[in-house]
Amino acid sequence: MFDRISIVGLGYIGLPTAALFAAHGTEVIGVDIAPEVVDTVNAGKIHILEPELDGIVHKAVHDGMLRATLTAEPADAFVITVPTPLRNGRDPDLGYIRSAAAMIAPVLEPGNLIILESTSPIGATQEMAEWLARDRPDLTFPQASGDAADIQIAHCPERVLPGHVVRELVENDRIVGGMSARATQMATALYRQVVKGDCIATDARTAEMCKLVENSARDLQIAFANELSVLCDRFGIDVWELIRLANRHPRVNILQPGAGVGGHCIAVDPWFLAASAPEDSRLVQLARTVNDDKPKWILGKVRQAVEGLLAAQPGRKVADITIAGLGLAFKPDIDDLRQSPAIEITRDLCGIGCKVLAVEPHIRDLPRDLSGLGVELVSLEQALERADIVCVLVRHTRFAGARGQLSGDRVWLDFVNLPD
Repeated sequence: MFDRISIVGLGYIGLPTAALFAAHGTEVIGVDIAPEVVDTVNAGKIHILEPELDGIVHKAVHDGMLRATLTAEPADAFVITVPTPLRNGRDPDLGYIRSAAAMIAPVLEPGNLIILESTSPIGATQEMAEWLARDRPDLTFPQASGDAADIQIAHCPERVLPGHVVRELVENDRIVGGMSARATQMATALYRQVVKGDCIATDARTAEMCKLVENSARDLQIAFANELSVLCDRFGIDVWELIRLANRHPRVNILQPGAGVGGHCIAVDPWFLAASAPEDSRLVQLARTVNDDKPKWILGKVRQAVEGLLAAQPGRKVADITIAGLGLAFKPDIDDLRQSPAIEITRDLCGIGCKVLAVEPHIRDLPRDLSGLGVELVSLEQALERADIVCVLVRHTRFAGARGQLSGDRVWLDFVNLPD
């Protein structure tokens, strides 16, 4: 049924998805608007850090099962995996989905399936279908023609963990929400080519909300842990010990606090849910506020440390102090900097007036906004040697034991409970 599929958007989800379908014997056309991404993939290489992916892409390209283009081409199915960012920090921006729909519209043919995987506010799949209907009035779509439509459309959100994407795309259950029963059947058949987990049928709006609820639930749990860390600091209590003790209760499972919440899912998706019903999502919005405020609290702790050094060393100036931030990624052991609280903290540290060093072993170059502020990317060893204050912002495996390497009267601020 699906001899050729097109994956629109070759990012952290799109490229692994394209590679896995190609590895399972389906011809895949990857579409991306970035020439450098297209050239990299066509060379059999990858532009993101994801275990196992490089070998799969190399073989798929070498075997002629995967190629990338800048423009859409005819296919049996189109899977849209483009970004869905926020405007002004809270408002969903569907511009990339609109552009993807406009790109594939001219090459659509009767019998095609379109799957929107991009995380979206409730009703976005329906809105995309309306855009396509306006772009292709010669074709019928499920919002008007149901099972009999020329083009079938479904929403199937990705639900994978960065660093484990290749495995989880295969093993995890998939929520398949068609705009018609026929769309759900076709989308299930497509995913069955690679997915070993269950494909669970529902409607498009429920599938959209399911992804938002999953990540909002995680955000709420993290917000409680982050709020505990602030409370424990006020009362002089070790938050890590407190959580360990509380979790010995048979029905309590508190998560670990950190520098905030980042990534393109948990830090973003709750706002998609809140945007759909702002008056009825008060707890969701409060959790977002708690997690968004954690970097500001950390900045305050660093300022206190700077003031302590100045008080202990009269005559020393703020500009003479060096601060090192360990980690820039939004979670441990990956290179993904999207929505990272560590990036926000590092940027704000520059406002204190100290020299700022950043350690991120998973990237080669700093983001432009950080390098433009004078932040210097250094090794862990250089940071521990040069810094007066070391702030642990990400629990990278490579940072384990770093405190034992710190000498003299340096200040150590660990916000993630790094192992010794």
